Amino acid sequence: MAAVNQTWADKRRQENRQLGLKLLWIVAASILFVFSLVPLYDLLCKVTGLNGKTDGVASLENARVDMSRMVNVEFTSSVMPGLGWNFYPKQPSIQVRPGQIETVLFVAKNITNQVVAGQAVPSVSPGKASSYFKKIECFCFERQELQPGETREMPLRFYVSPDMPDDVRVVTLSYAFYSAIEPAK
Repeated sequence: MAAVNQTWADKRRQENRQLGLKLLWIVAASILFVFSLVPLYDLLCKVTGLNGKTDGVASLENARVDMSRMVNVEFTSSVMPGLGWNFYPKQPSIQVRPGQIETVLFVAKNITNQVVAGQAVPSVSPGKASSYFKKIECFCFERQELQPGETREMPLRFYVSPDMPDDVRVVTLSYAFYSAIEPAK
């Protein structure tokens, strides 16, 4: 009887060990998946044009200002869990003439007691306006690092292309700040 109990206990230990290894693999795969989401999302948006991803740095060639209309540009922001920052635009919106270069400021504050790095991911809506929203200078082009308790004003220089369809009168630029563990390449 003791031999049967010992065999059963050994079999149970072996099954538990196999289950534990499977669970470790699932956890490791989940962690890898989570860290690959932002780059995969960026790639998906770039390829498909989804979610109003902008094209990055704009050139100022053939810049002209359309004096016949105004566009309201609204700014929103969010900080993903785990970053430990406060982040917001200094002004919620601005009226611009298409082609006119504007500068607005965003404020980021590290509310932790350690150095924290983040990367901003922009999104423009409506989606059809994304290719007409041109950023000249943006904190989103690079990884941002803040010291404990540091507050920083971060400029965004942009213009809305005069080629944007006339029916688009309001453009919303949203920034989501994600934790950036490794330096950007």
